[in-house]
Amino acid sequence: MINSLPLFHCIKGQKVLVLGGGDAAEPKIRLIERAGGIIEDDMQRAKDEGVRLAFVAYEDAEACKAAAINLRCAGMLVNVVDMPKLCDFTTPSILDRDPVLIAIGTGGASAGLAKHVRLRLDQLLPQTLGALANALFGARGRLRSKFPDGTDRRRAIDTALREGGELDPFDAASAENVDDWLESRSVAPDGSTYTIQLTSNDPEDLTLKQARLLGVADIIVLDGEISDSVLARARADAQRILSDQASDYYPGQAVVRLISWAHAA
Repeated sequence: MINSLPLFHCIKGQKVLVLGGGDAAEPKIRLIERAGGIIEDDMQRAKDEGVRLAFVAYEDAEACKAAAINLRCAGMLVNVVDMPKLCDFTTPSILDRDPVLIAIGTGGASAGLAKHVRLRLDQLLPQTLGALANALFGARGRLRSKFPDGTDRRRAIDTALREGGELDPFDAASAENVDDWLESRSVAPDGSTYTIQLTSNDPEDLTLKQARLLGVADIIVLDGEISDSVLARARADAQRILSDQASDYYPGQAVVRLISWAHAA
C-alpha cells in the first residue's frame, strides 16, 4: 500500500496561490514558475477565479492552519510548508531530463532523503534520456505501422529498453539508435512463460532477472498466496489469474507464474 497517489499536474498558464514569503515560499515560487504556472498572492482573488492549487508559507503556525482550512473549504488542494499533516499534496525532489521527470517523495518525512536519492540517480541517468523519450515519441507513427497490435508493440519496446537492449535508457547513445532499431526490428519477440519460485514475501528477495520478468509480464499466474508487495512490482495492467483457472497456452503473451514461498517444499 502507498500513502499517496503520485500525479503530474499540468499548471502551464494557470494561476497557483502562494501565501507568505521569505525562505519558505521562495522554493515553491521557483518550482511553480519552472512548471509554467502563474503566481497569485491574493486569497480572495484566487477563490473568485477558481484557482485549484495553493501553497501556504506563513511563519505563524496558527495562521497556516487557518488558511489551510479556509482554502480547502474553497475547493483548493493545499500544501502547507513544513507541516505535512495539513497537506493535501507534497512536492517531491525532481530529477529533470525533459520531457522525462523523475519525482522522489517521502510524504513529507524527509526532504533531505529525497534530495540525496535524486542526487544519486542524477549520476546514473544520462543527460540524453530526454532525447530518447523525444525520439520514441517522434517514432510513434512508424511503431504503429510496424506493430499494429498493441501487445506486440509494447513487447518490442520493452525488449529494446531492457538492460543491455538496443535502446537501454542508461546508455547515452540510445537516443541516436531509434531509427536503426526501427529499421532492423521486423518482428516483435514471441511471448514466453517463466516460473518464479518465491523464497519469501519480501520483493527485495527477487533477483534482478525475476524483477525484470515480473515488470514486463502480460499475464501473471498466481500459485498460492502472493504478497501485495511482490505483486506491486508487476505492471498495473498485467492480467492476474489464479493457477487453477489458468490455461497452458497464451499465444504471443509474456507469462510469469509466481509460486508462493510457502509452496517451496
